Amino acid sequence: MPALNPATDQTPPVQRLSVLGATGSVGTSTLALVDETPGAFDVVALSAHGNVARLAELARKHHAQVAVIADPAQYEALREALAGSDCEAAAGPQALVEAAQRPVDCLLGAIMGAAGLQATLAAAGHAKRIALANKECLVSAGDVFMAEVARHGTELLPVDSEHSAAFQALCGDDHAGVERIVLTASGGPFRTASLATLEQAGPAQALKHPNWTMGRKITIDSATLMNKGLELIEAYHLFPVEKEQLSAIVHPQSIVHCLVEYADGSVLAQLASPDMRTPIAYALSYPRRMATTCPRLDLLSIGALTFEPVDEARFPAIRLAREALQAGGSAPAVLNAANEIAVEAFLDERLKFLEIARLVEQVLEGADNDLIRPLHTLADVYEVDERARAVARGRLAQFG
Repeated sequence: MPALNPATDQTPPVQRLSVLGATGSVGTSTLALVDETPGAFDVVALSAHGNVARLAELARKHHAQVAVIADPAQYEALREALAGSDCEAAAGPQALVEAAQRPVDCLLGAIMGAAGLQATLAAAGHAKRIALANKECLVSAGDVFMAEVARHGTELLPVDSEHSAAFQALCGDDHAGVERIVLTASGGPFRTASLATLEQAGPAQALKHPNWTMGRKITIDSATLMNKGLELIEAYHLFPVEKEQLSAIVHPQSIVHCLVEYADGSVLAQLASPDMRTPIAYALSYPRRMATTCPRLDLLSIGALTFEPVDEARFPAIRLAREALQAGGSAPAVLNAANEIAVEAFLDERLKFLEIARLVEQVLEGADNDLIRPLHTLADVYEVDERARAVARGRLAQFG
């Protein structure tokens, strides 16, 4: 009989779990995994941006201790929706921070945008592990966030499929032997589209991602390939490599999520069906692997896995992200803030698809030395974020 593997064969203890951004795509997938493993998790805190009904439904279903709605004006609606339950209702940014500071084994940070920064950072020192799905923690505040995580000794695991794949391919190996980390991109809905087609593309077309079901903002970022650029910035903070050791390629099938090249010529890749439950499950259960109902790969039916270079002429956003990463300091935060304004304007049909990257580039090129500077505190991050958004809004008038 083979020896027991303590990472997989012993029954793990019940995990105390908080989910920030519970009603979004990542939060929903996380709680679906909780449903699949009854008795494995004790839900402590759930939060949502504005969906009171769904938040209350999830809080009741999972017997959460506290449910937090981001909009203070919706506190009474949430309190009424939770009436008769044991779940506490709370609202507003400070309530979100306080919920994040409740002791847990794992906090999943999935609040979209800069709104998730403060609460996710507040979890360091209170959560044994942070499963990170909020890009802004590393893109806008990478140095600040990583310093706080290191100060408290908090375990940080990535939830993005690409970074989870890199983590798995790197696990247990001497990082000095790593030559390159290659993130894969699906290419989005416009992978083969001409510049003329991209010039006329609207939100309806851009939101039709061929492989993944995601929120509106991240789906647009995938269409422009800004999402891949942001992931390169994240990877720089997550993994012990230099900026020049990070790259991206297009892989339309979204089966290979990352490749890690080693000094001896070996390449390790992680493969999985394009289902966010797979990387989330790994972040929740590491170093074990929890059983999921995710689709299993059938390589025979897939038949072929193909790869292409990134076309930066049609998708300049990834170049802008690399330039911001090279510039360092607050440049990635400026990039992220300008992109959020540009994507919002595109979704509101106030900006054309190709103008998303053009607006971001103008903000970066016009940034002065006071805006592009080192960031030491969260207050520094918020100041740069606010100013970059103001600049981006001001430049919007030049388009359309």
